[in-house]
Amino acid sequence: MPINIADTAQRILDAKATRTPVDILIRDEDAPTVADAFRVQQEVIRRQVAAGDKVAGFKLGNIAKAMQAKFGVDEPDYGYLLASQFYPENLPRSEDEFIKPFVELEPAFVLKHDVGGPHVTVADIIAATDFVVPALEIIDSRVRDWNIGIFDTLADSGSGAGVILGGQPRKLSEVNLSDTPGVITFDGEAVAEGNTNAIYGSPLSALVWLCHRIAEYDITLRAGQLILPGSCLAAARMVPGTRITGRFEGWGEVSFDYTAAG
Repeated sequence: MPINIADTAQRILDAKATRTPVDILIRDEDAPTVADAFRVQQEVIRRQVAAGDKVAGFKLGNIAKAMQAKFGVDEPDYGYLLASQFYPENLPRSEDEFIKPFVELEPAFVLKHDVGGPHVTVADIIAATDFVVPALEIIDSRVRDWNIGIFDTLADSGSGAGVILGGQPRKLSEVNLSDTPGVITFDGEAVAEGNTNAIYGSPLSALVWLCHRIAEYDITLRAGQLILPGSCLAAARMVPGTRITGRFEGWGEVSFDYTAAG
């Protein structure tokens, strides 16, 4: 039988609220499609916005091969970012806010013009970008032990859980996003390393891919929104009691403290 959109959306919202994962989100016997899964995500977002939240951007995930290998998903996911998911840098986040979180490092794009459609090019992305900032993204599946496929992660908004932005905005002409090394450290020790060229060759190309894909749902990225193009490295499992820092060489860094529950 087809996916029950309303029921699946409510199960995701309940898992978020209680921080209790579901064992199975979308069953193979329901013959799900990518469109079905995205409809679930849109229903989740609709309910959150109706409850007072606001769409603040969009994300692309699992575009890097390292991320696909990490979670056993063989294609990218994508989803909305809500205002409630943005956290201040250098302030603590507690483990009791999440289920089983990981952290990623990405260059976040802030747009000055709308951009979208099936014919977007890298030039369009460059023209639409106001500035970029270093960002840590917290991902946290609402499915137990990250036992996910593409339908689960699409329904679950790309497993998005939080975004922490650094305070070093740069124009695209001031950074080389086709070749910028990045690292995540826990208490100063490197736990994951990568390069922005792992993001589909360049994060600019990744955003082209995103625009083409979401054009199928008549979605356009809007001026003022923040867009995440995907992680430049394999996500690191967050460890309570550590200071987590993401750093782009020659650009800047962003940090927060991940504290134990209680």
